[in-house]
Amino acid sequence: MTTIPSPKILLVGAGYMAMEYAKVLKSLKKSFLVVGRSEESALDFEKATGVSAAAGGIENWLKQENHLGARLLSQLRAAIIATNEDQLGLSARLLIQRGVKSILLEKPGGLNRTDLEKTKKLATEKKVEIFVAFNRRFYASTFKAQEIIKKDGEATSFKFDFTERSNLIEKSDKSVAVKREWLLANSSHVIDLAFFLGGKPKKINSYKTGKLNWHPNGSIYAGSGISQSGALFSYHANWESAGRWEIEIMTPKHKLIFKPLEQLQIQKIGSMAVKELPINDKLDMEFKPGLYRLVKSFLTDQKNLPTIAEQMENLKYYELIESHV
Repeated sequence: MTTIPSPKILLVGAGYMAMEYAKVLKSLKKSFLVVGRSEESALDFEKATGVSAAAGGIENWLKQENHLGARLLSQLRAAIIATNEDQLGLSARLLIQRGVKSILLEKPGGLNRTDLEKTKKLATEKKVEIFVAFNRRFYASTFKAQEIIKKDGEATSFKFDFTERSNLIEKSDKSVAVKREWLLANSSHVIDLAFFLGGKPKKINSYKTGKLNWHPNGSIYAGSGISQSGALFSYHANWESAGRWEIEIMTPKHKLIFKPLEQLQIQKIGSMAVKELPINDKLDMEFKPGLYRLVKSFLTDQKNLPTIAEQMENLKYYELIESHV
């Protein structure tokens, strides 16, 4: 894999996440174009970032052949897509068709399996590299935990909780379609990080019950399994009760606790004391946590970034968790 050259990066989206990406790109001194959907979001984006954004959506922007930005499309070497979840796949496929060869897709990369499969198939046909932006893989706490796990030898077991704040989600302006796919759209962030640190599953036994108005496919989850390296794991989530995201990784010498995920606590074997571990989180304080390192990885070596193919493989784990035994 090679470093992505100048002159241009296309940023699709003008909402909150696009603003966060713009902040990183400006810090990295990268030149970029921005295409949003509404006039209002484009104005808000410019107000927040100082960078102008075209309105009307990526599909309309691409159709305007005489538009300066569209003529510059041939110069683009990369795109970052930071739209709503139900627009990710369509935006990616439009850019693939227009010749963009390297794309960073906001997590989870698509609305559902069908959406992801369409994007992966087209990317394979057109020989386009697509990466999915799981920023929690790039937290300072994650890097520190990886160092300790490697030094200790391996993760021998782990557990995680992906409880969601149902009351806030129900009232949010997310679409009905996105809410119905909430485990993939949102809970996958903590699930991905748990399996990234502890090891991908070889086997999962899953249990599920309950339902919510906005998510009739389940609301209480529990399960266990074994990773490809032999580490045992368990998980839990109750979207009808209180709770928060958390991960615990056990090694032969330590328990590593992510609660919240941006911080890292440690407990040594033989000790009852749990201490917060100092981490170099300057970048996570200055930018959206993990995002600076993630974008830098995308623009250079792509290390630790899952491809669209890897995300399709990981999708089967989310589907197993969503299933009922």
